[in-house]
Amino acid sequence: MYILANGRLITRDPALGYIKDGGVVIEGRTILDRGTTAELRAKYPAAEFIDARGGVIMPALINAHTHIYSALARGLSIKGYNATNFYEVLDGQWWAIDRKLTLEGTRASADALMIDCIKQGVTTIFDHHASFGEIPGSLHTIAASAKKFGIRSCLCYEVSDRDGEEKALQAVQENADFISECEREKNPMLAAMFGGHALFTISDKTFDRMVAANNGRTGYHIHVSEGMNDVYDSLQNYGRRPVQRLHDHGILGPKTILGHCIHVNSAEIELIKNTGTMVVNNPESNMGNAVGTCPVLQLYKNGILLGLGTDAYTNDMIESIKVALIAQKQNACLPNVGWCEVTDMLFKNNAKIGAKYFPDQLGVLKPGAAADVIVMDYKPFTPFSDANIDGHILFGMTGRQCRTTIAAGKVLMRDGELVGIDEEAENAHILEAAQKLWGDLNHCSYNADGEL
Repeated sequence: MYILANGRLITRDPALGYIKDGGVVIEGRTILDRGTTAELRAKYPAAEFIDARGGVIMPALINAHTHIYSALARGLSIKGYNATNFYEVLDGQWWAIDRKLTLEGTRASADALMIDCIKQGVTTIFDHHASFGEIPGSLHTIAASAKKFGIRSCLCYEVSDRDGEEKALQAVQENADFISECEREKNPMLAAMFGGHALFTISDKTFDRMVAANNGRTGYHIHVSEGMNDVYDSLQNYGRRPVQRLHDHGILGPKTILGHCIHVNSAEIELIKNTGTMVVNNPESNMGNAVGTCPVLQLYKNGILLGLGTDAYTNDMIESIKVALIAQKQNACLPNVGWCEVTDMLFKNNAKIGAKYFPDQLGVLKPGAAADVIVMDYKPFTPFSDANIDGHILFGMTGRQCRTTIAAGKVLMRDGELVGIDEEAENAHILEAAQKLWGDLNHCSYNADGEL
Protein backbone atom coordinates (compact mmCIF):
# COMPACT_ATOMS: atom_id res chain seq x y z
CA MET A 1 0.00 0.00 0.00
CA TYR A 2 1.16 3.51 -0.73
CA ILE A 3 -0.07 7.07 -0.84
CA LEU A 4 0.43 9.34 -3.83
CA ALA A 5 -0.36 12.84 -2.61
CA ASN A 6 0.76 16.44 -2.05
CA GLY A 7 -0.66 17.55 -5.37
CA ARG A 8 -3.69 19.04 -7.07
CA LEU A 9 -5.99 16.02 -7.38
CA ILE A 10 -8.23 15.86 -10.47
CA THR A 11 -10.42 12.74 -10.16
CA ARG A 12 -12.79 13.02 -13.18
CA ASP A 13 -15.45 11.81 -10.73
CA PRO A 14 -18.53 14.10 -10.58
CA ALA A 15 -19.02 13.15 -6.93
CA LEU A 16 -15.66 14.66 -5.92
CA GLY A 17 -13.90 16.35 -8.80
CA TYR A 18 -11.07 18.30 -7.20
CA ILE A 19 -8.98 18.49 -4.05
CA LYS A 20 -6.48 21.32 -3.91
CA ASP A 21 -3.97 19.41 -1.76
CA GLY A 22 -4.91 15.78 -2.13
CA GLY A 23 -4.04 12.34 -3.34
CA VAL A 24 -4.99 8.69 -3.54
CA VAL A 25 -4.23 5.53 -1.62
CA ILE A 26 -3.29 2.57 -3.81
CA GLU A 27 -3.51 -1.04 -2.73
CA GLY A 28 -2.84 -3.80 -5.23
CA ARG A 29 -4.26 -2.97 -8.65
CA THR A 30 -6.88 -0.47 -7.51
CA ILE A 31 -7.48 2.78 -5.66
CA LEU A 32 -8.44 2.22 -2.04
CA ASP A 33 -9.14 5.78 -0.95
CA ARG A 34 -8.73 9.44 -1.79
CA GLY A 35 -8.75 12.67 0.17
CA THR A 36 -6.56 15.50 1.37
CA THR A 37 -2.89 14.78 1.93
CA ALA A 38 -3.24 15.30 5.68
CA GLU A 39 -6.27 13.00 5.92
CA LEU A 40 -4.61 10.18 4.01
CA ARG A 41 -1.32 10.33 5.92
CA ALA A 42 -3.18 10.28 9.23
CA LYS A 43 -5.49 7.44 8.17
CA TYR A 44 -2.74 5.24 6.64
CA PRO A 45 0.42 5.98 8.66
CA ALA A 46 2.21 2.79 7.57
CA ALA A 47 1.73 3.36 3.84
CA GLU A 48 4.69 4.33 1.67
CA PHE A 49 4.43 7.97 0.62
CA ILE A 50 5.06 9.12 -2.94
CA ASP A 51 5.38 12.87 -3.11
CA ALA A 52 3.66 14.57 -6.07
CA ARG A 53 5.65 17.71 -5.22
CA GLY A 54 2.72 20.01 -5.88
CA GLY A 55 2.04 18.66 -9.37
CA VAL A 56 -1.31 17.71 -10.89
CA ILE A 57 -2.46 14.19 -9.99
CA MET A 58 -4.91 12.89 -12.60
CA PRO A 59 -6.13 9.68 -14.29
CA ALA A 60 -3.62 8.16 -16.72
CA LEU A 61 -4.37 8.58 -20.42
CA ILE A 62 -5.68 6.13 -23.02
CA ASN A 63 -4.72 5.98 -26.71
CA ALA A 64 -7.61 4.40 -28.62
CA HIS A 65 -5.74 3.88 -31.92
CA THR A 66 -2.02 3.58 -32.56
CA HIS A 67 0.51 1.60 -34.61
CA ILE A 68 3.51 0.02 -32.92
CA TYR A 69 5.01 -0.88 -36.30
CA SER A 70 5.80 2.76 -37.02
CA ALA A 71 7.90 3.39 -33.91
CA LEU A 72 11.27 3.01 -35.65
CA ALA A 73 10.37 5.53 -38.36
CA ARG A 74 11.31 8.57 -36.28
CA GLY A 75 13.84 10.54 -38.33
CA LEU A 76 13.75 8.04 -41.21
CA SER A 77 14.14 9.11 -44.82
CA ILE A 78 13.46 6.52 -47.51
CA LYS A 79 15.30 7.13 -50.77
CA GLY A 80 12.95 8.07 -53.58
CA TYR A 81 9.96 8.57 -51.29
CA ASN A 82 8.06 11.73 -52.20
CA ALA A 83 4.37 11.02 -51.72
CA THR A 84 1.84 13.17 -53.56
CA ASN A 85 -1.29 11.27 -52.47
CA PHE A 86 -2.49 8.98 -49.70
CA TYR A 87 -1.83 5.72 -51.56
CA GLU A 88 1.78 6.79 -52.10
CA VAL A 89 2.07 7.55 -48.38
CA LEU A 90 0.96 4.02 -47.56
CA ASP A 91 2.88 2.14 -50.24
CA GLY A 92 6.01 4.28 -50.18
CA GLN A 93 6.48 4.48 -46.43
CA TRP A 94 4.27 2.49 -44.07
CA TRP A 95 3.86 -0.66 -46.16
CA ALA A 96 7.54 -0.47 -47.06
CA ILE A 97 8.41 -0.41 -43.35
CA ASP A 98 6.13 -3.23 -42.24
CA ARG A 99 7.33 -5.45 -45.09
CA LYS A 100 10.81 -5.30 -43.55
CA LEU A 101 9.77 -5.86 -39.93
CA THR A 102 10.86 -9.18 -38.45
CA LEU A 103 9.86 -10.32 -34.96
CA GLU A 104 12.98 -8.62 -33.61
CA GLY A 105 11.98 -5.38 -35.31
CA THR A 106 8.47 -5.75 -33.92
CA ARG A 107 9.86 -6.28 -30.42
CA ALA A 108 12.05 -3.18 -30.66
CA SER A 109 9.14 -1.14 -32.04
CA ALA A 110 6.90 -2.27 -29.19
CA ASP A 111 9.54 -1.51 -26.57
CA ALA A 112 10.10 1.97 -28.01
CA LEU A 113 6.41 2.81 -28.04
CA MET A 114 5.84 1.44 -24.52
CA ILE A 115 8.65 3.58 -23.12
CA ASP A 116 7.29 6.65 -24.88
CA CYS A 117 3.81 5.96 -23.48
CA ILE A 118 5.11 5.71 -19.93
CA LYS A 119 6.97 8.98 -20.30
CA GLN A 120 3.84 10.74 -21.56
CA GLY A 121 1.34 9.34 -19.10
CA VAL A 122 -0.37 6.80 -21.36
CA THR A 123 -1.08 3.47 -19.63
CA THR A 124 -3.61 1.92 -22.02
CA ILE A 125 -3.30 1.48 -25.79
CA PHE A 126 -5.37 -0.01 -28.60
CA ASP A 127 -2.77 -1.06 -31.15
CA HIS A 128 -3.29 -2.02 -34.80
CA HIS A 129 -0.16 -3.88 -35.89
CA ALA A 130 1.37 -4.84 -39.25
CA SER A 131 4.68 -6.61 -39.87
CA PHE A 132 4.33 -8.42 -43.16
CA GLY A 133 8.02 -9.28 -43.05
CA GLU A 134 7.23 -11.82 -40.31
CA ILE A 135 3.61 -12.25 -39.26
CA PRO A 136 3.32 -15.39 -37.06
CA GLY A 137 4.00 -14.61 -33.42
CA SER A 138 4.00 -10.84 -33.85
CA LEU A 139 1.11 -10.16 -31.46
CA HIS A 140 2.62 -12.52 -28.89
CA THR A 141 5.87 -10.55 -29.20
CA ILE A 142 4.06 -7.26 -28.59
CA ALA A 143 2.17 -8.78 -25.66
CA ALA A 144 5.47 -9.79 -24.07
CA SER A 145 6.66 -6.19 -24.33
CA ALA A 146 3.40 -4.91 -22.84
CA LYS A 147 3.84 -7.23 -19.87
CA LYS A 148 7.46 -6.19 -19.40
CA PHE A 149 6.65 -2.49 -19.33
CA GLY A 150 3.25 -2.74 -17.63
CA ILE A 151 1.15 -1.08 -20.34
CA ARG A 152 -2.47 -2.25 -20.66
CA SER A 153 -2.80 -3.28 -24.32
CA CYS A 154 -5.58 -4.31 -26.68
CA LEU A 155 -3.91 -5.80 -29.76
CA CYS A 156 -4.86 -6.90 -33.25
CA TYR A 157 -3.17 -7.66 -36.55
CA GLU A 158 -3.87 -5.72 -39.76
CA VAL A 159 -5.40 -8.19 -42.24
CA SER A 160 -4.87 -7.12 -45.86
CA ASP A 161 -4.72 -8.65 -49.32
CA ARG A 162 -2.08 -6.14 -50.44
CA ASP A 163 0.78 -8.68 -50.28
CA GLY A 164 -1.12 -11.70 -51.56
CA GLU A 165 -3.32 -14.51 -50.27
CA GLU A 166 -0.68 -16.31 -48.21
CA LYS A 167 0.12 -13.20 -46.15
CA ALA A 168 -3.59 -12.48 -45.73
CA LEU A 169 -4.17 -15.99 -44.41
CA GLN A 170 -1.27 -15.63 -41.99
CA ALA A 171 -2.72 -12.34 -40.75
CA VAL A 172 -6.14 -13.89 -40.20
CA GLN A 173 -4.54 -16.75 -38.28
CA GLU A 174 -2.43 -14.37 -36.17
CA ASN A 175 -5.56 -12.60 -35.01
CA ALA A 176 -7.35 -15.86 -34.30
CA ASP A 177 -4.41 -17.29 -32.36
CA PHE A 178 -3.98 -14.20 -30.22
CA ILE A 179 -7.70 -14.04 -29.44
CA SER A 180 -7.46 -17.66 -28.25
CA GLU A 181 -4.36 -16.83 -26.21
CA CYS A 182 -6.17 -14.00 -24.43
CA GLU A 183 -9.16 -16.22 -23.75
CA ARG A 184 -6.90 -18.82 -22.13
CA GLU A 185 -4.69 -16.42 -20.20
CA LYS A 186 -7.41 -14.07 -18.91
CA ASN A 187 -4.81 -11.38 -18.17
CA PRO A 188 -6.67 -8.19 -17.15
CA MET A 189 -3.94 -6.12 -18.82
CA LEU A 190 -4.27 -7.77 -22.25
CA ALA A 191 -7.12 -7.93 -24.73
CA ALA A 192 -7.62 -8.82 -28.38
CA MET A 193 -9.55 -7.45 -31.32
CA PHE A 194 -9.66 -8.65 -34.94
CA GLY A 195 -7.75 -6.21 -37.13
CA GLY A 196 -8.26 -5.18 -40.72
CA HIS A 197 -6.55 -2.60 -42.91
CA ALA A 198 -8.44 -0.21 -45.19
CA LEU A 199 -11.33 -1.72 -47.12
CA PHE A 200 -9.73 -1.11 -50.49
CA THR A 201 -7.09 -3.70 -49.52
CA ILE A 202 -9.56 -6.37 -48.32
CA SER A 203 -11.64 -8.57 -50.62
CA ASP A 204 -15.05 -10.01 -49.75
CA LYS A 205 -13.43 -13.44 -49.56
CA THR A 206 -10.96 -12.21 -46.96
CA PHE A 207 -13.71 -10.50 -44.97
CA ASP A 208 -15.59 -13.82 -44.88
CA ARG A 209 -12.44 -15.55 -43.63
CA MET A 210 -12.00 -12.91 -40.91
CA VAL A 211 -15.58 -13.31 -39.69
CA ALA A 212 -15.31 -17.10 -39.68
CA ALA A 213 -12.01 -17.07 -37.77
CA ASN A 214 -13.34 -14.58 -35.23
CA ASN A 215 -16.59 -16.50 -34.75
CA GLY A 216 -18.13 -13.69 -32.75
CA ARG A 217 -15.47 -13.76 -30.04
CA THR A 218 -14.43 -10.11 -30.17
CA GLY A 219 -14.88 -6.85 -32.04
CA TYR A 220 -13.04 -5.59 -35.09
CA HIS A 221 -10.51 -2.77 -35.34
CA ILE A 222 -10.36 -1.48 -38.89
CA HIS A 223 -9.45 1.61 -40.92
CA VAL A 224 -12.50 3.09 -42.62
CA SER A 225 -12.70 5.90 -45.19
CA GLU A 226 -9.42 7.43 -44.13
CA GLY A 227 -8.85 8.39 -47.74
CA MET A 228 -11.18 8.44 -50.72
CA ASN A 229 -9.56 5.19 -51.84
CA ASP A 230 -12.05 3.28 -49.68
CA VAL A 231 -15.04 5.15 -51.07
CA TYR A 232 -14.05 4.74 -54.72
CA ASP A 233 -13.13 1.08 -54.34
CA SER A 234 -16.34 0.18 -52.50
CA LEU A 235 -18.57 1.98 -54.98
CA GLN A 236 -16.78 0.82 -58.12
CA ASN A 237 -16.14 -2.80 -57.16
CA TYR A 238 -18.89 -3.62 -54.66
CA GLY A 239 -21.70 -1.19 -55.47
CA ARG A 240 -22.00 0.26 -51.98
CA ARG A 241 -20.19 2.59 -49.63
CA PRO A 242 -17.58 1.32 -47.12
CA VAL A 243 -19.70 1.31 -43.96
CA GLN A 244 -22.51 -0.51 -45.76
CA ARG A 245 -20.01 -3.08 -46.97
CA LEU A 246 -18.81 -3.65 -43.41
CA HIS A 247 -22.38 -4.03 -42.23
CA ASP A 248 -23.11 -6.59 -44.93
CA HIS A 249 -20.22 -8.70 -43.61
CA GLY A 250 -21.29 -8.43 -39.97
CA ILE A 251 -18.29 -6.31 -38.99
CA LEU A 252 -20.15 -3.48 -37.26
CA GLY A 253 -21.28 -3.63 -33.64
CA PRO A 254 -20.73 -2.23 -30.13
CA LYS A 255 -17.27 -3.77 -29.73
CA THR A 256 -15.94 -2.67 -33.14
CA ILE A 257 -13.69 0.36 -33.65
CA LEU A 258 -13.69 2.20 -36.97
CA GLY A 259 -10.54 4.25 -37.27
CA HIS A 260 -10.69 7.66 -39.00
CA CYS A 261 -14.14 7.76 -40.75
CA ILE A 262 -13.30 10.99 -42.55
CA HIS A 263 -15.30 10.42 -45.73
CA VAL A 264 -18.54 9.00 -44.31
CA ASN A 265 -21.92 10.35 -45.40
CA SER A 266 -25.09 10.83 -43.35
CA ALA A 267 -26.46 7.38 -44.20
CA GLU A 268 -23.23 5.75 -43.04
CA ILE A 269 -23.25 7.79 -39.83
CA GLU A 270 -26.77 6.59 -39.13
CA LEU A 271 -25.67 2.98 -39.71
CA ILE A 272 -22.72 3.43 -37.33
CA LYS A 273 -25.08 4.87 -34.73
CA ASN A 274 -27.75 2.19 -35.10
CA THR A 275 -25.22 -0.63 -34.68
CA GLY A 276 -23.54 0.99 -31.66
CA THR A 277 -20.18 0.94 -33.46
CA MET A 278 -17.32 3.07 -32.11
CA VAL A 279 -15.21 5.58 -34.05
CA VAL A 280 -11.74 6.88 -33.22
CA ASN A 281 -10.46 10.23 -34.52
CA ASN A 282 -6.73 10.67 -35.26
CA PRO A 283 -6.38 14.39 -36.05
CA GLU A 284 -2.65 14.87 -36.50
CA SER A 285 -2.21 11.86 -38.74
CA ASN A 286 -5.16 12.90 -40.89
CA MET A 287 -3.74 16.39 -41.33
CA GLY A 288 -0.25 15.04 -42.00
CA ASN A 289 -1.56 12.71 -44.70
CA ALA A 290 -3.73 15.49 -46.15
CA VAL A 291 -6.77 13.20 -46.25
CA GLY A 292 -9.28 15.54 -44.61
CA THR A 293 -10.93 16.14 -41.24
CA CYS A 294 -13.16 13.70 -39.38
CA PRO A 295 -16.73 15.04 -38.95
CA VAL A 296 -16.41 14.91 -35.17
CA LEU A 297 -19.21 17.39 -34.50
CA GLN A 298 -21.69 15.43 -36.62
CA LEU A 299 -20.66 12.06 -35.17
CA TYR A 300 -20.89 13.45 -31.65
CA LYS A 301 -24.31 14.99 -32.32
CA ASN A 302 -25.56 11.57 -33.45
CA GLY A 303 -24.57 9.96 -30.16
CA ILE A 304 -21.75 7.81 -31.56
CA LEU A 305 -19.09 6.72 -29.06
CA LEU A 306 -16.19 8.72 -30.43
CA GLY A 307 -12.68 8.28 -29.04
CA LEU A 308 -9.29 9.86 -29.63
CA GLY A 309 -6.19 8.18 -31.00
CA THR A 310 -2.91 9.24 -32.54
CA ASP A 311 -2.40 6.74 -35.39
CA ALA A 312 1.17 6.78 -33.96
CA TYR A 313 1.81 10.26 -35.34
CA THR A 314 2.65 11.01 -31.71
CA ASN A 315 2.32 9.19 -28.41
CA ASP A 316 1.34 12.40 -26.63
CA MET A 317 -2.41 12.40 -26.10
CA ILE A 318 -2.37 15.99 -24.85
CA GLU A 319 -0.72 17.09 -28.07
CA SER A 320 -3.39 15.19 -29.96
CA ILE A 321 -6.28 16.84 -28.13
CA LYS A 322 -4.84 20.29 -28.85
CA VAL A 323 -4.82 19.53 -32.58
CA ALA A 324 -8.26 17.91 -32.44
CA LEU A 325 -9.75 21.10 -31.07
CA ILE A 326 -8.24 23.51 -33.57
CA ALA A 327 -8.95 21.12 -36.46
CA GLN A 328 -12.65 21.10 -35.64
CA LYS A 329 -12.74 24.88 -35.30
CA GLN A 330 -10.95 25.27 -38.61
CA ASN A 331 -13.17 22.71 -40.34
CA ALA A 332 -16.37 24.36 -39.12
CA CYS A 333 -15.04 27.90 -39.68
CA LEU A 334 -16.30 28.66 -36.16
CA PRO A 335 -14.16 29.58 -33.17
CA ASN A 336 -16.76 28.48 -30.59
CA VAL A 337 -17.11 24.77 -31.40
CA GLY A 338 -15.35 21.53 -30.54
CA TRP A 339 -14.49 22.12 -26.90
CA CYS A 340 -16.81 19.59 -25.25
CA GLU A 341 -16.53 17.10 -28.09
CA VAL A 342 -12.74 16.75 -28.05
CA THR A 343 -12.37 16.82 -24.26
CA ASP A 344 -15.05 14.15 -23.98
CA MET A 345 -13.21 12.02 -26.55
CA LEU A 346 -10.06 11.86 -24.45
CA PHE A 347 -11.28 12.13 -20.88
CA LYS A 348 -14.61 10.28 -21.04
CA ASN A 349 -15.06 8.27 -24.22
CA ASN A 350 -11.66 6.61 -24.33
CA ALA A 351 -12.44 5.21 -20.88
CA LYS A 352 -15.78 3.93 -22.18
CA ILE A 353 -13.97 2.25 -25.06
CA GLY A 354 -11.53 0.76 -22.55
CA ALA A 355 -14.45 -0.63 -20.56
CA LYS A 356 -15.46 -2.74 -23.57
CA TYR A 357 -12.21 -4.71 -23.32
CA PHE A 358 -10.73 -4.44 -19.83
CA PRO A 359 -12.28 -5.37 -16.47
CA ASP A 360 -10.84 -2.44 -14.50
CA GLN A 361 -12.61 0.92 -14.44
CA LEU A 362 -10.42 3.44 -16.25
CA GLY A 363 -10.31 7.21 -16.54
CA VAL A 364 -11.39 8.07 -12.99
CA LEU A 365 -9.73 8.22 -9.57
CA LYS A 366 -12.10 6.78 -7.01
CA PRO A 367 -12.18 3.75 -4.70
CA GLY A 368 -12.38 0.52 -6.67
CA ALA A 369 -11.20 2.03 -9.95
CA ALA A 370 -7.96 1.02 -11.63
CA ALA A 371 -4.88 2.55 -10.03
CA ASP A 372 -3.85 4.20 -13.30
CA VAL A 373 -2.52 7.55 -12.13
CA ILE A 374 -0.10 10.16 -13.44
CA VAL A 375 1.52 13.25 -11.98
CA MET A 376 2.04 16.22 -14.27
CA ASP A 377 4.79 18.70 -13.41
CA TYR A 378 2.56 21.72 -13.82
CA LYS A 379 2.53 24.79 -11.59
CA PRO A 380 -0.34 27.07 -12.63
CA PHE A 381 0.03 30.84 -12.50
CA THR A 382 -3.70 31.45 -13.03
CA PRO A 383 -6.73 30.18 -11.02
CA PHE A 384 -6.97 26.39 -11.17
CA SER A 385 -9.80 23.99 -10.27
CA ASP A 386 -11.88 21.16 -11.68
CA ALA A 387 -13.96 23.86 -13.42
CA ASN A 388 -11.10 24.84 -15.73
CA ILE A 389 -8.71 21.89 -15.71
CA ASP A 390 -9.34 21.18 -19.40
CA GLY A 391 -8.30 24.73 -20.26
CA HIS A 392 -5.08 24.27 -18.29
CA ILE A 393 -4.40 20.96 -20.04
CA LEU A 394 -5.09 22.36 -23.52
CA PHE A 395 -3.11 25.55 -23.14
CA GLY A 396 -0.59 24.76 -20.43
CA MET A 397 0.44 21.10 -20.48
CA THR A 398 2.23 18.65 -22.73
CA GLY A 399 2.70 14.93 -22.29
CA ARG A 400 6.39 15.43 -21.60
CA GLN A 401 5.49 17.13 -18.31
CA CYS A 402 4.49 13.74 -16.90
CA ARG A 403 6.80 12.93 -13.97
CA THR A 404 5.22 9.85 -12.42
CA THR A 405 3.23 7.08 -14.12
CA ILE A 406 1.36 4.27 -12.38
CA ALA A 407 -0.57 1.50 -14.16
CA ALA A 408 -2.70 -1.05 -12.31
CA GLY A 409 -0.94 -0.07 -9.09
CA LYS A 410 2.56 -0.60 -10.47
CA VAL A 411 4.89 2.39 -10.49
CA LEU A 412 6.33 2.55 -14.01
CA MET A 413 8.04 5.95 -13.71
CA ARG A 414 8.82 7.97 -10.60
CA ASP A 415 10.06 11.55 -10.69
CA GLY A 416 11.01 11.18 -14.35
CA GLU A 417 12.95 7.91 -13.99
CA LEU A 418 11.72 4.57 -15.31
CA VAL A 419 11.34 2.01 -12.53
CA GLY A 420 12.88 -1.44 -12.95
CA ILE A 421 13.91 -0.73 -16.55
CA ASP A 422 17.45 -0.16 -17.80
CA GLU A 423 16.59 2.58 -20.26
CA GLU A 424 20.08 2.79 -21.74
CA ALA A 425 20.09 -0.93 -22.50
CA GLU A 426 16.60 -0.74 -23.98
CA ASN A 427 17.58 2.21 -26.16
CA ALA A 428 20.65 0.32 -27.38
CA HIS A 429 18.69 -2.66 -28.67
CA ILE A 430 16.01 -0.39 -30.17
CA LEU A 431 18.72 1.60 -31.99
CA GLU A 432 20.28 -1.60 -33.32
CA ALA A 433 16.92 -2.70 -34.73
CA ALA A 434 16.32 0.74 -36.24
CA GLN A 435 19.72 0.72 -37.95
CA LYS A 436 18.93 -2.67 -39.50
CA LEU A 437 15.47 -1.55 -40.65
CA TRP A 438 16.76 1.67 -42.17
CA GLY A 439 19.55 -0.23 -43.91
CA ASP A 440 17.12 -2.79 -45.32
CA LEU A 441 14.84 -0.04 -46.61
CA ASN A 442 17.63 1.94 -48.27
CA HIS A 443 19.94 -0.98 -49.15
CA CYS A 444 22.84 0.41 -47.14
CA SER A 445 24.23 0.55 -43.60
CA TYR A 446 23.68 3.22 -40.97
CA ASN A 447 25.69 4.13 -37.88
CA ALA A 448 24.22 5.21 -34.54
CA ASP A 449 24.03 8.82 -35.75
CA GLY A 450 21.84 7.86 -38.69
CA GLU A 451 24.69 8.41 -41.14
CA LEU A 452 25.61 6.14 -44.02
